[in-house]
Amino acid sequence: MDKSLKFKEYRKQYVEFYYNSYSINEDEKAIYIEYEFEIPKLTKFNPKLKIMKKNLNFKDLKSEYVKNMVFHIGMIELISYWKVTCSPKVIIKCGYIDEEQKKWWKKTYYNGLGELFYINGIKISIEEFMEIGCTDEKNKLEYQEIIDESDGYIVPIGGGKDSIVTLEVLNIDKENDYCLIINPKPVTLKCAEIAGIKEDNIIEVYREIDKNVIELNKSGYINGHTPFSTMLAFVSYFVAYLVSKKYIALSNESSANESNVQGEKINHQYSKSFEFECDFEEYSKKYLKAPVKYFSFLRPLNELQISKIFSKKEKYHQVFKSCNVGSKEKEWRWCCNCAKCLFAYIILSPYLYKEKLVNIFGEDLFENKDLLVTFLELTGNGETKPFDCVGTFEEVNFAISKTIQILESKKEKLPYLLKYYKENYNILDIKSDITKRYNIENNLSEKQNELLRKEVFLSDK
Repeated sequence: MDKSLKFKEYRKQYVEFYYNSYSINEDEKAIYIEYEFEIPKLTKFNPKLKIMKKNLNFKDLKSEYVKNMVFHIGMIELISYWKVTCSPKVIIKCGYIDEEQKKWWKKTYYNGLGELFYINGIKISIEEFMEIGCTDEKNKLEYQEIIDESDGYIVPIGGGKDSIVTLEVLNIDKENDYCLIINPKPVTLKCAEIAGIKEDNIIEVYREIDKNVIELNKSGYINGHTPFSTMLAFVSYFVAYLVSKKYIALSNESSANESNVQGEKINHQYSKSFEFECDFEEYSKKYLKAPVKYFSFLRPLNELQISKIFSKKEKYHQVFKSCNVGSKEKEWRWCCNCAKCLFAYIILSPYLYKEKLVNIFGEDLFENKDLLVTFLELTGNGETKPFDCVGTFEEVNFAISKTIQILESKKEKLPYLLKYYKENYNILDIKSDITKRYNIENNLSEKQNELLRKEVFLSDK
């Protein structure tokens, strides 16, 4: 069946999606959170979260604040299950949100699902795609803004170069601040270890997807990208409240604002964008009310600037990974055949090509002819930008042009992809150096800006 027809058929067949309940329990080892979502006449879902306690001092879980935050995590968790039928009505049975909140959630869902709609041929307006209702206003939680002298940082890390740069440059207190990792892997744990973070200061969160949704995806129900970074926002906010930390320092750069489809607002990285960052900050102040500030430390920078800084952090070079394909294998590796791998290779090439880069990836990706289509998409010469967390066309073209000029200045032979680029496209004028920029659209404090500016300047030496 045509994907767009499937969408229409499911919406007729499964009109409602229920957010039935959430629960919070704990023992000496962990905090356990479980949700129940339901698509009537199809199935129920029970996704889970487990937050390991270690030796951390957590706040009391019985407060209205905790219930509210856990309820909100469910509001973003539900979208991973709603998408299988895209039911036109979402009914909240275990909580209450007002009309302004409904608008906020519809915007977050709609923009965060832009890629899913695009790849499934779904064309629908934000007004039409979902109606959110609540069964009882009595479920509304009442609480005041928390007055707390919280301080310090939580830095979410995922194993890639960006969060490593944040860890290195932000200069967090290794004794008292924390890293947060969702579904830890040896790579992410090793990055924290190299950064000098003590084991007890690594907050491990395990997110368990309900197997029913996986089976439905396999059997042909609607599937596609959901905004994971929105989930990270609410989970990290909750954890920051529990351990009394003021700042959640994300590692999203200015590149996350670019659309994947030219002329349309379809962004794989929407929930990493500055727009979402500001929306979440405003929403959390009004509806979560904890003394927690969510921001991206790397927002003033572009991918090339981050790569320049990272290129000097050699202790991580054999450890970091950002390949989604390779992450699904027993041992996380660079698959060397996807957009993420090629982008990372390109953006690091002005600083590490050739021997050091080949040593990281295991091969010279610029010699891989099978990557030509992906290469063209990354440079803006394909049909769409790859639906992945990759940089802007300008950054990619600048990195390629710079690497070509470096190689030619040394009278070295150009590898296949760079030779193809030179023969078919214009080399950029790199005198207008994009690594000298600093995006003033950011939510950093004066002190945080000063730290980052200093590092950008030092990276030129």
